[in-house]
This record gives sequence, C-alpha cells and structure tokens, in this order.
Amino acid sequence: MAASPRVLAVVNSASSGPRRLGAWLAAQGIDVVERLGEDGLPDSLEGFDGLVLLGGGLMPDDYEKAAWLHDERRLTEQAIELDLPTLGICLGAQIIADVAGGEVRACFGEKERGSTVIRATPEGRNDPVLSALGTCAPMIENHEDQITRLPTGAVLLASSDAVRNQAFVIGSHVRGVQFHPEAAAANLATWDDAALRGEGYDVAALIATADAADEENTRASRLLIEAFGDEVRARALVTL
Repeated sequence: MAASPRVLAVVNSASSGPRRLGAWLAAQGIDVVERLGEDGLPDSLEGFDGLVLLGGGLMPDDYEKAAWLHDERRLTEQAIELDLPTLGICLGAQIIADVAGGEVRACFGEKERGSTVIRATPEGRNDPVLSALGTCAPMIENHEDQITRLPTGAVLLASSDAVRNQAFVIGSHVRGVQFHPEAAAANLATWDDAALRGEGYDVAALIATADAADEENTRASRLLIEAFGDEVRARALVTL
C-alpha cells in the first residue's frame, strides 16, 4: 500500500495551529505533520508533498523573537524552487513574498480584523485553488502588517477593499493568502478583547458579523483547502 501524502505544517505560534485545515486535509487522506517553529524544523522538504506556513505575530525576518525563521525561510526557498504545493497563511504569505523578493511592511495601512470580503481577480477566479472563492467570499482576517509589493513574476489572485495583496501565486503551486481559511467565526471568541477594544473595535459586533457569514465562509474555506489538498495528492502520485 502506498504511503499517505504528507504535508508539513509550520506552526509559528502555539495558539495559531492548523485548526480545521488539518481536519479537512486529513479527511482527504493526507498526513499533516505539525512542527512548532520554536521546537525546530526539518532540514529539508524531502518526504513531504506539500507545505503549509501558518500565521503568528511576527515579521518575516523577526529573528530576535523567532530564530527558527531562518530555517522556515530556507524551507520556503526550497518550496519555491521545487514548485511544491504550498499555502502560506498571513505571516506565512508574508514570508513567501519576502523570500521571493517582494516587500512586507510592519503596521502599515489599515488593520483588518474579523470577517472581511475577499474579491478574486480574474486570474484568481481561474486559479485551481483560489477559484474556491468564486467572485468573492468572506474570510477571517487578523493583521496589521501587510505585503506592499509582490515578488516579480507573482500573480495577484485576490484583494479586499483595504488591502490589495490578499492572495498570490508564484509558479503554479506556491500560494500565499493574507486571510485565514483555517479560522472560523468561533475562533474570534478567543481573541484579546481588551486589545481589540483598545484599537477601537466592538468585539461583539466583530463576532456577530463573522457568525452571520459563517456558513458561506466555511463553504469557501473548505473548497479552498480541499483544492490545495488535491494538488498535494497529485504531487504525491508523481513522486511515487
């Protein structure tokens, strides 16, 4: 019997794991191997058919706070070189963009918290993974840093009203998304209420908006993750 396809999921914050993404990939028969960055990361992507880079309150080169980013960036370079099915989420997307020569700026532009409408570009509507959004879909956001310039050759796949670079692809299979398809409306209840109020947000209103869009969000998020899983499974078949 052939081994299950394997995805390495790099966890940059213990409180920001794969959540429902892990369950959805597992339902496709994919083995999701979680590695917390501070505990050490593999030297290479050998033996993996896909890569997920999760979020965290860091910049892509925040080495003093997170020394493992050196290793995460090396894995990202390998993924780009191999055109390995890769999904970078929030910080993960910023790492991909930075490694590939784009620009990420800290505390720049408008913060996005809670449910946000993400609109696909024409290229996004034709992308095998981002087409899960259709024309647009509500996604959970939680960031104040952003990708201000995509790498040369990257293709823009989606934007929001406030932030242009919400999703992109490098090559055919390396994608970054600023939003969080792994996060559901229920996850907002765990967010820092005092910090959000300090930024001027009504936490109850954020939760209510996310709850109202939860069904549509879950449908689009699952389709997106499953489409990524399809690419992982196809990669595993090629490397048998």
